[in-house]
Amino acid sequence: MVRKKKEPNRVDDLLDELLEDCHSPEDILGEGGLMKQLKKRLVERALAGELNGHLKREATAEGTAPNSRNGSSKKTVQSEDGELELSIPRDRNGSFEPILVPKHQRRIAGLDEKILALYARGNSTRDISAQLEELYGGAKISATVISEVIESVSADVKAWQSRPLEEVYPIVYLDALYVNIKVSGRVSKRAVYVVLGIDKEGDKQLLGLWIGEAETEGAKFWLKVLTDLKNRGLKDILIACCDGLKGFPQAIEAVYPHTQVQLCIVHLMRNCMKYVPWKDRKAVCADLKPIYQAATLAESEAALDTFAEKWDETYPAVSQVWIRNWENVIPIFNYPMEGRRVIYTTNAIESVNRSLRKVIKTKAVFPSEDAVFRLMYLAMNNISKKWNRPIKNCGANPRRFAALGNAHQDRRSALSHFAILFPERFSV
Repeated sequence: MVRKKKEPNRVDDLLDELLEDCHSPEDILGEGGLMKQLKKRLVERALAGELNGHLKREATAEGTAPNSRNGSSKKTVQSEDGELELSIPRDRNGSFEPILVPKHQRRIAGLDEKILALYARGNSTRDISAQLEELYGGAKISATVISEVIESVSADVKAWQSRPLEEVYPIVYLDALYVNIKVSGRVSKRAVYVVLGIDKEGDKQLLGLWIGEAETEGAKFWLKVLTDLKNRGLKDILIACCDGLKGFPQAIEAVYPHTQVQLCIVHLMRNCMKYVPWKDRKAVCADLKPIYQAATLAESEAALDTFAEKWDETYPAVSQVWIRNWENVIPIFNYPMEGRRVIYTTNAIESVNRSLRKVIKTKAVFPSEDAVFRLMYLAMNNISKKWNRPIKNCGANPRRFAALGNAHQDRRSALSHFAILFPERFSV
């Protein structure tokens, strides 16, 4: 077999020529190395090309004064390769506005994204500065500059928080996590409420977040949140799953009167365990299972009566927790088992909040509510990217793969059931 002769490649020839005098990593990656020199020359050539295009456009434009090059000015910018001292070309009229390195900008595109990515993982500004200095060979980027980059996403946060929503989300989950915020010079514990929607395709979408007083918000607060969702285009919610949020049922009755409120059974069980000592918890939990795992509502009511007869003398508060919340427990019995697994627990949003807690755990106190929104927004962007990403290495963890697949299948099954039960609402 005759091997095909390799065609000469101009790029390879140029690389060979450039690398001829490079004898160490420092010659390539160091402060005065080949990579940094190439980037500097490339940026300067690109800026020169921008000016050429600008002068040509002005030359053909009517009523424009004659223009020409007028030397250059020095400008130091931060890049992934450290500091670059660039020669920025100028024109006589002063009308040239560079795109690659805009006026007053001290960073080349790409560095901001890395700063935001590091911040979204819970790093402080000083940590980010130290990491960038280590990564990029001594490039010093001050905490002030990093703060400016982070604050630049405020407009994106506002746009995201006010973006239009779909008309129908069959299932909406609500949950809260808690942070410390400096308010009027004092540290105050605040609740950050996260709202997660399941669309008609079974996909998850973060609808927004709101900050309120920790554990003191009532119907007035939730009326504001729900009105905000409605004003953004959300016309109907079939089921809202939550953890006994104070005032929420009253508020949703006012804004979305046809929405069913489903109390999270897992949270209900946890609340019950507050009244049971450790030695009896296993037995009490086992006897509570027939209540929410019953095939019909009648069987569930009978199971609650059986539980009360057995345990009321010892732990009367447990059955009373179920009785008080019974109206918001029983909606699950309108649906098959696949649908019940989707709506009787807020696990979908709790997994989001677990990821968010990993990010905020390093923040003892936030300087403002805006700082909370910025970090949460960036962190949630990272979290939501994983939802549509193909699952890799499923063979290494088949249980996780199966769990993720079953969860999505359960959501689709529940939505199919909703589409049959509520065709007029589901098709809005």
